[in-house]
Amino acid sequence: MDLKIEPIILASASPSRKMLLTQAGVSFEVVVSGVDETVPETYTPAQTVECLAQRKAQAVEKLRPGRVILAADSIVSIDGLILGKPENDEAAVKMLHRLSGRTHEIFTGVCLLIPDGLEGLKTQVFHDVTQVTFFPLTDEEIREYVAKGESRGRAGSYGIEGKGVILISGIKGDYSNIVGLPVAQTLRRLRGLPLK
Repeated sequence: MDLKIEPIILASASPSRKMLLTQAGVSFEVVVSGVDETVPETYTPAQTVECLAQRKAQAVEKLRPGRVILAADSIVSIDGLILGKPENDEAAVKMLHRLSGRTHEIFTGVCLLIPDGLEGLKTQVFHDVTQVTFFPLTDEEIREYVAKGESRGRAGSYGIEGKGVILISGIKGDYSNIVGLPVAQTLRRLRGLPLK
């Protein structure tokens, strides 16, 4: 089933999101928002990702009015803390030590802006959560992984679609959400298909 609203605008430079949409056969164009990604410290993980996704979508809609816009933002959360992208390799090592042998959550917020002839613009903002459990990791294993460079620019300091898969003992929820976008839920919303 092809989207009748393609090509969409992907408001993200994320290679992972581009890969997921390409695998799903979705035609898209990338327009990066460049918005400020700071949010109030009182925000929950869900509020954080939804706020940032909506901010990105609205910024890109000003550049490409009248087009379907898809924006997303992902974070890792454990112990009530949000783990963003590591500043350097040592920060990545610390994050992975925190995740070692434990379960954390990946939150991805999505904002869809869909032009509607009657209402002007239909907005859908939602999030998905996936639980990820790591094997107990040795310091040597963590440093070896970080040295491969895969931690850079990644929330939580790892990527499940690459060499990081060896760190993970199990997941509960949508795999694609860990990669950066809950693809099935997003495309079903775009197509107006039932979610339950």
